[in-house]
Amino acid sequence: MSNTPVSSSVRAPLSRLEQRDAFIARHVGPNPAEAAQMLAAIGAPTLDALIDQTVPAAIRLPAPLPLGAAKPEHEALAELRAIAQKNVVKKSLIGMGYYGTHTPAVILRNVMENPGWYTAYTPYQAEISQGRLEALLNYQQMVIDLTGLELANASLLDEATAAAEAMTMARRVSKSKANAFFVDEACFPQTIDVVRTRATYFGFELVFGPAARAAEHEVFGALLQYPNERGEIADLGDAIAALKAKGAVTAVASDLMALVLLKSPAALGADIALGSAQRFGVPMGFGGPHAAFFATREANVRAMPGRIIGVSKDTRGKTALRMTLQTREQHIRREKANSNICTSQVLLANMAGFYAVYHGPDGLRTIAARIHRLAAILAEGLRRAGFPVPTAAFFDTLQVETGARTGAIAAACAAAGFNLRKVSDKVLGISVDETTTAADIATVLQCFGASADIAALDAVVAANGGAIPPALLRDDAILKHPVFNTHHTEHQMLRYLKKLQNRDLALDHSMISLGSCTMKLNATSEMIPVTWPEFANMHPFAPREQAAGCLEMIEGLADYLKAVTGFPAICMQPNSGAQGEYAGLVAIARYHASRGEAHRNVCLIPKSAHGTNPATAQMCGMEVVVVACDDKGNVEVADLRAKAALHADRLAALMITYPSTHGVFEEAIREICAIVHEHGGQVYMDGANLNAQVGLTSPAHIGADVSHMNLHKTFCIPHGGGGPGMGPIGLAAHLAPFMADHVVAATGGEDRPNKGQGAVSAAPFGSASILPISWMYIAMMGGEGLRQATQAAILNANYIAGRLGDHYPVLYTGSKGRVAHECILDVRPIKAATGISEVDIAKRLMDYGFHAPTMSFPVAGTIMVEPTESEDLGELDRFIDAMISIRNEIREIEAGRWAAEDNPLKNAPHTQADFLGEWTRSYTREQAVFPLAWVGENKFWPSVNRIDDVYGDRNLFCACVPVEDYAG
Repeated sequence: MSNTPVSSSVRAPLSRLEQRDAFIARHVGPNPAEAAQMLAAIGAPTLDALIDQTVPAAIRLPAPLPLGAAKPEHEALAELRAIAQKNVVKKSLIGMGYYGTHTPAVILRNVMENPGWYTAYTPYQAEISQGRLEALLNYQQMVIDLTGLELANASLLDEATAAAEAMTMARRVSKSKANAFFVDEACFPQTIDVVRTRATYFGFELVFGPAARAAEHEVFGALLQYPNERGEIADLGDAIAALKAKGAVTAVASDLMALVLLKSPAALGADIALGSAQRFGVPMGFGGPHAAFFATREANVRAMPGRIIGVSKDTRGKTALRMTLQTREQHIRREKANSNICTSQVLLANMAGFYAVYHGPDGLRTIAARIHRLAAILAEGLRRAGFPVPTAAFFDTLQVETGARTGAIAAACAAAGFNLRKVSDKVLGISVDETTTAADIATVLQCFGASADIAALDAVVAANGGAIPPALLRDDAILKHPVFNTHHTEHQMLRYLKKLQNRDLALDHSMISLGSCTMKLNATSEMIPVTWPEFANMHPFAPREQAAGCLEMIEGLADYLKAVTGFPAICMQPNSGAQGEYAGLVAIARYHASRGEAHRNVCLIPKSAHGTNPATAQMCGMEVVVVACDDKGNVEVADLRAKAALHADRLAALMITYPSTHGVFEEAIREICAIVHEHGGQVYMDGANLNAQVGLTSPAHIGADVSHMNLHKTFCIPHGGGGPGMGPIGLAAHLAPFMADHVVAATGGEDRPNKGQGAVSAAPFGSASILPISWMYIAMMGGEGLRQATQAAILNANYIAGRLGDHYPVLYTGSKGRVAHECILDVRPIKAATGISEVDIAKRLMDYGFHAPTMSFPVAGTIMVEPTESEDLGELDRFIDAMISIRNEIREIEAGRWAAEDNPLKNAPHTQADFLGEWTRSYTREQAVFPLAWVGENKFWPSVNRIDDVYGDRNLFCACVPVEDYAG
């Protein structure tokens, strides 16, 4: 504790009193005195000496990062606010999958802006995640009800990638031997763009045409849009039946708000339904993040992409929730996985689900009916004014034939504050949404020179029954579960949100030391700009001149990332780390093809790699060849050299994580890159561990050709309980022409090198509205602050490894005995001696108030700890004390004082029901729930006991459970 004398402060120079770099100390946990204490504990004379012992000298940067100095929080916010105000936010009537919406204030403040929700991790540790698991189950139930299908997942990244996933799922379940996939020509153009990219590397042929003629083709599946991009709604039942008769699987891309009124995709015969949940209370945000919904029939569950929340029970028989059928995931199945998806859009899915909870079925019907009524009034007014409206049956979108007056009418609407979609030189498109008012409709009609007597038009439309054919109106009840019919006052909703939040452990309670996940501080100043209306309310396809602020912010962040990675080009489109991997490998594949070497399709991947790597490689049509690792966890260079030579004619790439997933800086990394280049391949560096590189080395300096950056790890975007994330890629100059572009909204000027390349995400800049978080982080840290953060991350990891090494063997270290920013603790000897596993340790940590480190990755039977730079010495010591205390509990089992099956680890976690109920165990209640003195000061009570994973998978139930099942 420092207590600077007043005399020293008043004599200090102004430059020090300005505290322009004050944020660095807010972000980095250990202060100088703590750092000195930690260095002494691990036997390092200085922090620089520790870094020299850890990071190979051959790859160290020769100069500081070319970034400016740190900025105070208020100054960075003011600078970004000035940039944001360059946006011109008009009311959007563009549609195309992005719509204005009213985020209920109770959800905005208590979920979207609440660190209790946005700093949680993916709910792998279900016992301390019951709140968001229930929220996600609500979301799944909402999707099940609106699509009419039996099973929904917990969200995908966006509508276009969901459509691409539907295509590959159709191939997995279809009995057709065809290699072609039908795409409705009236799908959104950005969806077609992404599906086309995905199909190329799977080798699928795409067939386009009107939905009604889909079955005329020999296809394994089809994607139809309902309502389509023209706004039309049609009965797709006959087309779907004809496709089914030929063995094809049909996916219907739809709109949740439209489905409140329309016959469900299941009622039309669809096998899969998908779309965006954005308009259920999630801002447009210049393209994202938004939750994509995805539903199918229960028979297809094992072929379904993404995570699924299911119902199980705990050891007391109490209903409990968990992620079900996790063996489908790429972490386990690797190149055999359904997809490379390793995240979802949890925060946004929760918001959409809460929107349905808050409004309920009646509220949603009212909102949807109002949207449709205003659209029908607009159509009636335009027809009466002599404008042909070819969209006869519609929900919220119509097209208007405007002929030679198109430009003038669009300009008049823009001058009045509205953006319309210019479909062609003679046609305008208009989409009505929740934020549209009757006054807006009147103004738009006046811009067309039409009468704006809204009351008169309303009377006509009401008498005619609107523009939805009666046969396409849904006749089944939706959202019948009590959760959607209870929380309709703000007090009810507020308390429900708080009840769920209290069940979850997030960073606002304690450190989350998940290895390879980088759960660092998400500073409040970084989060504030996300909900500024200038960013939140911008349509991704708004005219570029109106989005000048968004584009300047994105370009500024890209320049920051160029400085950090050393690459001359950045692609901001991938909206997750897995998408970044895919975008990077696609760029490599395009590069080889441009040189007449499309046959290069072998991807070398170390055995230690994250499961997304082989899953991504197979999605790009590549053959995975695994490279061995030696006993020290390093890539076995001789094996790499042999396999690179063996496959030299077909070598496309090496995918490698650096530092390795084993938590060490491999000293041969430059040699590894050179071997791959020597044999004609490209080096893809997985950016999962970039947090150990920033300011000390860089992917380009090491020798990589392309690398993705997890902005939700290294650059402070929160994990949101399992999403959102962003995974932009940095590329060497020769790969820049092959990064993703966008068919609707260009990713740069006319001279952009990647012009015309296919997209990998629905929006040109992915989840653009969360990019200000990373912009703020880098601006407030500056180049020196980023270097200090990396050093602190390495110090914290080595401090944990040093203090815990006598209790749990540290599996891998570098040549000088140091770890990088994370360390792997070996639990296998403990399990062999006592039967206590890494799972038991993980569950016991909950009793101490901590989330477990990463379990059994990358080595089964181990735990991987990554403390990040943001944890101070006090928190690190609490975690270490907890781990040592648990090891001492294991010693009690080893000594025979506690039985192998009756001890605090096997019975963990302990709940209030345990503490208050009958006690027959061989250890005390206090040992169970207050194992160390400080635990009681901030006790976190798991809401359920250990959950039975096997029961949940064998008794699959993935919808809201009856309320009475929660009793007791």
